[in-house]
Amino acid sequence: MKLAIILGLMFGLLLASLPVAFSLGSLGLGLLVTGGFSPLMAPQAILSTLDGFILLAVPLFLLMSNILLYGGCGKDLYSAVQAWVGHWPGGLAIATIVSCGIFAAISGVSVATAATIGVVAIPEMIERGYNKKFVYGLLAAGGTLGILIPPSLPMIVYGFITEESVIALFLAGIGPGIFLIGLFILFSIIYAHFFGGYTPSAPASWQVRRQSMIKVAPTIGLASLILGGIYTGVFTPTEAAAVGFALALILTVGILRSLSFANFKKAVFEAMVTTAAILIIIAGAKIFGKAITLYRIPQEISMAIQLLIDSKAMFILVVCIVLIAMGLVFETLSMVLIMVPVLLPAAMNMGIDPIWFGIFMVIMVECALITPPVGLNLYVIQSVSGAPLGDVAKGVLPFLALMLFTVFVMYIWPDLALYIPFKL
Repeated sequence: MKLAIILGLMFGLLLASLPVAFSLGSLGLGLLVTGGFSPLMAPQAILSTLDGFILLAVPLFLLMSNILLYGGCGKDLYSAVQAWVGHWPGGLAIATIVSCGIFAAISGVSVATAATIGVVAIPEMIERGYNKKFVYGLLAAGGTLGILIPPSLPMIVYGFITEESVIALFLAGIGPGIFLIGLFILFSIIYAHFFGGYTPSAPASWQVRRQSMIKVAPTIGLASLILGGIYTGVFTPTEAAAVGFALALILTVGILRSLSFANFKKAVFEAMVTTAAILIIIAGAKIFGKAITLYRIPQEISMAIQLLIDSKAMFILVVCIVLIAMGLVFETLSMVLIMVPVLLPAAMNMGIDPIWFGIFMVIMVECALITPPVGLNLYVIQSVSGAPLGDVAKGVLPFLALMLFTVFVMYIWPDLALYIPFKL
């Protein structure tokens, strides 16, 4: 009964158009006061949350991705990949997916990945005759790789609130990330073969390939340095974000000379606004999480799940349905912050590894990024392309199915996520 009332109040506040952060924060504060707990717990929870060292990675990764976005690094990256695979069946689609994967390994931000590659890829693919809905769906879905392939902001937040190793989460994301890229590429080749209609690209000369690789080498080097530094223990994720931001500035200002001061100000301002929004949501979710913990809501949900669900498969299926439904209303970090404290205790009682569950959550959050009406990547691609939102939404459906298939494969073969961090 308590759970139904709390959920009813939360959705009531959201339907009243109160922002997510203030809906969660005000509801949490109200629950504390109503339950006879000290309201001072609210500011204490906020302060204990926002002074976390790991959260410094959030603005730094955002700054780095915005600097690379406005510095035009996506265009050089796309051109280099296209020079190598553009003449394959569905070559431009393959180049788009690979470019999204590489840029994701630099930025860790889905929206930035979709915007950076989309600006370059959409006009060229449409000009070559690719089906528009396929192009929009490909870019919207390809952008979601930004939060699965490490570094990833949702993984940082998940590690922060669960106190699990962020590095282990990053390592666990590699296998599913590569698997999903492979599925996207395979689907693109099959689609191009059976539903062609595009004009194939001529093979690039070796000179063009060599020149494009030289031009994109600093960007690839930046990605390699960030990932290598994290995985070898040279950097913490936060230090890697700081190093990445500094090197992104050197790359775009000193080497490529592609970042103007006006664009630099835009990059900083947008990173500041996004960081403030993320931290406010985290603060509101922390108050809400503190309240429901004191009300023993997670424990009651865990007990109910144990009584009603007797298998891991059914539990995962139910969680998938719940998260897809929530993805129609909530954005990425809100889903992680609201659902992880509620679901993780039940998952661990079912014998599910918390690192595996983190990657599972991130993939489901990816699905939320491309489900209307709140799928942010849909709006990004709509903004970049000027296409109707309905066309973008229809285009993502096959890619959404591939993401859910990845969850299925990861369930029957957990080592897809757990082999690299724990067995390699």
